[in-house]
Parts: sequence; structure tokens; C-alpha cells
Amino acid sequence: MNQSLTGGRVAAIDILRGMIMLLMTVDHVRETFYLQHQVGDPMDAAGTPPALFFTRLAAHFCAPLFVFLTGLAAWLYAHPPGGQRSATGFLLKRGALLLLLELLVINFAWFGKWPGPVLYLQVIWAIGLSMIALASLHRLPLRWLAAVGALIVAGHNALPTTAQLAAAFGGSFEPGGAGAMLWTVLEQRGYLVNDGPVRVRVSYPVLAWIGVILLGYAAGPLYARAMAPQHRARLLLGAGCAALAALLVLRGFNLYGEAQPWAQGADALHSVMSFLNFTKYPPSLDFLLLTLGTGLLVLALLELPAGQAARAWTQVCAVFGGAPLFYYLLHLYALLALQRAAAALHQQGRHEFNAVWQIWLASALLAVLLYLPTRWFGRVKRSSGIAWLKYF
Repeated sequence: MNQSLTGGRVAAIDILRGMIMLLMTVDHVRETFYLQHQVGDPMDAAGTPPALFFTRLAAHFCAPLFVFLTGLAAWLYAHPPGGQRSATGFLLKRGALLLLLELLVINFAWFGKWPGPVLYLQVIWAIGLSMIALASLHRLPLRWLAAVGALIVAGHNALPTTAQLAAAFGGSFEPGGAGAMLWTVLEQRGYLVNDGPVRVRVSYPVLAWIGVILLGYAAGPLYARAMAPQHRARLLLGAGCAALAALLVLRGFNLYGEAQPWAQGADALHSVMSFLNFTKYPPSLDFLLLTLGTGLLVLALLELPAGQAARAWTQVCAVFGGAPLFYYLLHLYALLALQRAAAALHQQGRHEFNAVWQIWLASALLAVLLYLPTRWFGRVKRSSGIAWLKYF
């Protein structure tokens, strides 16, 4: 299924990225219309209804796979058919654009005003900083990038917390100090600015995501034209199985990779929920082994021949994955408009869903509504020759 699309795009990457965007839509609908049932990080496996738990768990796959595919796509950009080109400028400009969008456009989409009482630095911020980091590192040998990426992903769980650093270094890690602010950006979510008219909060510490984007870039040669699809599928399958096997050992014996150990629940289902209950902010090693390992298996499956129904589904996913930033912004503003409309109709400030199935149904309807605009933009982006459109 790894046929090329318009402009030499790799279908499997757009398909998986589209699947991610659709799962992301479910989570954002939940955050818009189901906030009366909050979930923590990690979730309360004993107290969270299973349907809500697994709905939130599905969304866990979005950020890791998107960042990994961003690194992989950057390698493809730097190695077009028949030659090479520098990706430095593209990565720097795209990263800076994402930072600006997070601050000026996305925060408004979430809260309907700018600036709000808090500016949140979330996933788009993390991707932007990761791209800027990759811009400075991507010329290193791939084996170095793979080693550094693996070291960050596997080792960041062993790093000390801000409180431990403050105890060790005293004043250099006082809240608001340069050391504490740097550590907030890199590893421990919290406020960069916690007083004044506008506070700034880092929701996505960036260090682990830099590791993920480096691994994605190092995996780029899997999609070189010289790579046989059968060989690529075997490598992806092996890597995915190895990641999940490592997860079973590390998590099964509560050895390393997740701060919250799992425990037997009231029944088998709640035991599974406890086992799969990982930290996302920042993403623990176990979190990344699960999400990236599963994503690699999906990429391997996408190399296999597919039936007519599967081809139709993957073509739909490829539309959303072919214009991901456009769809991301479009769906956020669509949700803002729907939230305002629902509040006006019910005259209660907010309208909430009262069942998880309503989240999934509303997400499907929203994706159908936005499918044609996203397909139109994707076609324009690839055919117009307008340079700035490629950043979306």
C-alpha cells in the first residue's frame, strides 16, 4: 500500500497521520463537550469508567506518532528522489511558525479570547521546538541521531524532578529562576510565568519529544526508494514487536519506565487498565514504547495488500494526513463555533454530552463535515506552487 501520491508523497505516512488526526478529533471533542468527567495524568484506573479510559487511551497515540512521522517526513524532505537538499531552513521556519500559531491562533481557538488568563504551550509548541532542535542536529550521522534519540527516550525517566534539583542546587532552581524555567521547558510541566495579567504554562515539556523526532528522522531511510517494501515491512514489524516486548518486561515487573506502578484491579479489565495507565506529560518510556511500537506495527501492516473497503478507508485517512496542520486549525475553530452555538441554544453557558458514545458520534460527524475542505486544501497545497502552503 506504499504507493506514491501526488508530488511523490508516501501513502503509508499520510494514512497513519490521518488516523492520528481522527483520533485527535475524538479527544478534542471530549475536551470540549465532556469536561464534566475529567481525567488526570495518569488516569485514575479504578475510578474512571472503562469507556472513557479507553477513549482517552486512544488519544495517547496521537502526539508520539505525529512527532515521529514529522521526523521521518523531514528525512524525506532532505532526500528527494535523485539528490539531497538542506532541511535546515525548512525545519527552522516551520518550527517558528508552529510556535507563533500556538501562541496567537491555537490558544484563541481553545478559549475564544486572546490573551486569556493563561497561555498554554501545548503539543504544537512541542513539535515546533522539536523541529528547531532537529534543524540543528539533522546533519549528524544517522546512527548518532538514533543513539541520542534512544538515550533521551529511554533515559529521561531517570532524570530528577524540579524539587530534587532545587534541593541539590538551592537557589539556582528557585521558581522563576533560569534553571527552573529551563527544566520546566525540557522535562517537568509547570508555569514559566505564574504572576501578572497573563500566566504562561508549559503543558508539553519538550525533551522527550526531541528524542522522538530524532528517532523518526533516523528511521527515514526505511522509506528510501531503494528499500524493498517487503524488507521495510519486516524491519518495521521487528522494531514494533521489540518495543512492545520491552514494554511487557519493564511494565510487567514494574522495573523502569513509568513512575506509577501497575497493580491488580478489582477484575481483569481494571488490571489491564492499570497496566496501560501511563504518564503523558512528559511521556514516560513505557508510554512511548506502547505508542511508537504500535505505530510501527501499523506502518508494517500498511505495506500489505488491502481489500477494497480497506483501500477506501485508507484513502479517507490520507486526505486528513495530507493536510494535517490545516485540519488541526480548522477542527479547533469548528469546535469553538459548535461550543458557542450549543451554549446559545441551551442558554446555559455550556452544553455537555452525557455518554461516551456521543463523543465518538460527534467526532465522526465533524470529520465528515471537514473532509471536503481538507481535501480541497490538500489538492491546492500540492498543485498551486505557492511556497508558503507547504508549511501546512
